[in-house]
Amino acid sequence: MPFLLVKIMEGRPPEKIEALIEALTETAARTLDAPKETVRVLVEEVPKTHWGIGGKSARALGR
Repeated sequence: MPFLLVKIMEGRPPEKIEALIEALTETAARTLDAPKETVRVLVEEVPKTHWGIGGKSARALGR
């Protein structure tokens, strides 16, 4: 059973997360010859205050 963990910065609309889950599932199933029903995807949204870029938080950088 393939398990994919994706960490992204918070703030994307739910429909984008759904599209990501669908695309990752399709790709993993095709690439690994695994039934789609066995693919698991976990998307973790990280707060901008916890996402560092060049020594600053994404929030501090206005991202």
